[in-house]
Amino acid sequence: MSDDRHRARRHDIADQPTEQLDLDRLRYFTQPADGKPSTRHRRRRAAFENPAENHPAENATEITGSVPVSSAAPGRGPQTLPDEPAATELDDLGWEDPAAIGQELPLTSGEYRDPLRSAVPHRARPQTVASAEAATTSVLADEPPAVSPRPPQPRKPARRRSARVRRRRRVALAVVLTSMLVLVLGVVYVGLRAFGVFGPSDKDYSNASGTADVIVDIPANSTLSDFGVILHDADVVGSVGAFVSAADGQTMSGGFYKLRTQIPAATAVEMMTDGTAHRVGRMVVPEGLQLDNKTGIDGKITPGIFQMISDATSVTVNGEQIGVSITQLEQAAADDTPEQLGVPQWARPTVEKLTGDHRRIEGLIAPGTWETIDPHHSATQILHDLVQASALRFEQWGLLGESGSSLTPYETLVAASVVEREVASPEDYAKVARVILNRLEKGQRLEMDSTANYTARVTNIDVHGEAYRADTAWNTYRVEGLPITPIGAVGQSALEATLHPADGRWLYFVTIDREGTTLFADTFEEHKKNREKACESGLLTTGCS
Repeated sequence: MSDDRHRARRHDIADQPTEQLDLDRLRYFTQPADGKPSTRHRRRRAAFENPAENHPAENATEITGSVPVSSAAPGRGPQTLPDEPAATELDDLGWEDPAAIGQELPLTSGEYRDPLRSAVPHRARPQTVASAEAATTSVLADEPPAVSPRPPQPRKPARRRSARVRRRRRVALAVVLTSMLVLVLGVVYVGLRAFGVFGPSDKDYSNASGTADVIVDIPANSTLSDFGVILHDADVVGSVGAFVSAADGQTMSGGFYKLRTQIPAATAVEMMTDGTAHRVGRMVVPEGLQLDNKTGIDGKITPGIFQMISDATSVTVNGEQIGVSITQLEQAAADDTPEQLGVPQWARPTVEKLTGDHRRIEGLIAPGTWETIDPHHSATQILHDLVQASALRFEQWGLLGESGSSLTPYETLVAASVVEREVASPEDYAKVARVILNRLEKGQRLEMDSTANYTARVTNIDVHGEAYRADTAWNTYRVEGLPITPIGAVGQSALEATLHPADGRWLYFVTIDREGTTLFADTFEEHKKNREKACESGLLTTGCS
């Protein structure tokens, strides 16, 4: 390139507006300080880029020659490296000297920068050439040096992503803390409300007659404060505090109560502690009780489970009768599906087989106290809840566990119902269970009076006549094996005795007096002697000599 062209390029740069130049930077590279040539930085570069200066004998020939550069500025041909002048000659060159501008800059590995181009960045971008070692090797091999690729740009730091993660974490933490705060405030509110903090704690009504009927449901294990909150919400009492004060620490049971609205707290306490007069949906089922009412030899009627359910749910509320009747219960028991009735899987085959007969769910309602029969429910819903809850009781008593017999769970329940009805003393349950199992094993009919009495119009311990001859699926005087269903509600003691019967060879037993004394025998001859004792006491008359 001629000096004129260099001057023209220098002139073009000088013509640029001064505001586009970094004057301090330009001065740093071009102007001498204190009248001395500005060669300090060039010396360093010359020392680094010209190893021949340190080792002239070994390297002088290796760093000379013509090196074409593909990334030269546009309009310029291949660049050559002339024989390098000595360091003193380079130092004597000034950037203001046009002749110095015509000289090529020493090449280094990486980028080389023209000071003027650095001062005017928009004029040309820094160029990249191969390292001095690669260039030297290329010169010796008569090949153009490899041009190193543009260095990869460093990846942007993941600060934005980290910031987003931190923001999301902060949001999630804020949501969790807010939820916990709301929960705590809710608990505090309910607690304070229970003690009347958010209302007059001593407000009380004065009219003992109240204004209307209302059914309230108190969950089991409720505290007096819980009672007060429920009664206050139902407008039975004026405040929680008034009820708690009137209750004065008395023990109360959960369940359904028929009360009056807007009555004094003391009146509400009295109505809820007067026994069963104001209780709704509560019944107590004794062991051995059957679904149907039974009339005894003395003419006394024993209410069955269906009667108890009807009595517990039938109530008049503001002139309207609610609850279920015996007829509705019998119809649901006979016609609804086992699923609708809550029948467990181990009892469904027999229940399905006896569709149309309400006695097919006999024994599936366990004895005990039932506190919360909802009077607003239908007959099907009530039976479903009772049967399902009873199945859980039976399973808790071990019905599905290990057994000392080969009976299925349902057969075990049937046998236990016979044990329950045959003797009065639980001490004899295990022996009676052994008699039943021994007879079943021998193929001998059970001939139990309790099974004949199950379908009898009148229940009599001394079975005879029509009851004895009845041809039903329950009368073991006529059928072999167990009755088709249980014959009453099975209690825990009878069930456990059937699951774990006593050891013995007994085949017969008889109760000999009204105190319930029962004698067991291995042979029929021994049994006849024991039976005579029952005749002597007047307990039996049939078959006596």
